[in-house]
Amino acid sequence: MTTFLNLKDQVAIVTGSARGIGKAIASRLAQAGAKIVISDINQEACEATAKEIGSAYNVATLAVACNVTQKADVEKLVDTVKEKMGSIDILVNNAGITKDNLFVRMKEEEWDAVISVNLKGTFLCAQAAGIVMMKQRKGKIINIASVSGLFGNAGQANYASSKAGVVALTKVIARELAGRGVTANAIAPGFIKTDMTDKLSDEIKANVEKQIPLEKMGTVDDIANVALFLASSEAGYMTGQVLSVCGGLVMA
Repeated sequence: MTTFLNLKDQVAIVTGSARGIGKAIASRLAQAGAKIVISDINQEACEATAKEIGSAYNVATLAVACNVTQKADVEKLVDTVKEKMGSIDILVNNAGITKDNLFVRMKEEEWDAVISVNLKGTFLCAQAAGIVMMKQRKGKIINIASVSGLFGNAGQANYASSKAGVVALTKVIARELAGRGVTANAIAPGFIKTDMTDKLSDEIKANVEKQIPLEKMGTVDDIANVALFLASSEAGYMTGQVLSVCGGLVMA
């Protein structure tokens, strides 16, 4: 597939990219010519995905394991990328987890774990990479939020709160870093076909699709396509925005 959205020689870090949506985003950025840093919790998984993407798209790749909840890990990730790749042009904060439960039954550790990975992790990565981008006077930060953070979703008090926080954080970053040539935008996926949704029963899937105006779940490529646009120069005049990729489930 050819693309006019050219990212040749730009360096992109994608967190949580060993599989799923993160892997799809990394692949799409690589397809546009970007050098790709695969970062996830497991080094072996990172290396496998980095090798696959590098071979498929003939781009330089780097695999760096990172626990985004740990500041030392995040700083090591950024320092390693800067040392080996020379710059950080694009950061996609995709790493995230779910631990769903009803609000009144939710355990404190379920709340803390999700907030820590989804919100604190996004903050730490954006802060570390943002400092590099400010010095470069250019850069693009793309945070993966969720429609759950826009309208709330039963059974996801922790996840919805974390993603609402990501939306607010994105807008703060956009305001504070705009003067240094750095943009920050968010993508809010709706129901996307992933390993997690594949585990749902056919009945639940059918009920979900009835709620969506386009009457179908999205794919990881639907998210990757929007990430590519936001990472490109064509989106240079966009910052502080939240793009819902949800088949019309949420309409502003």
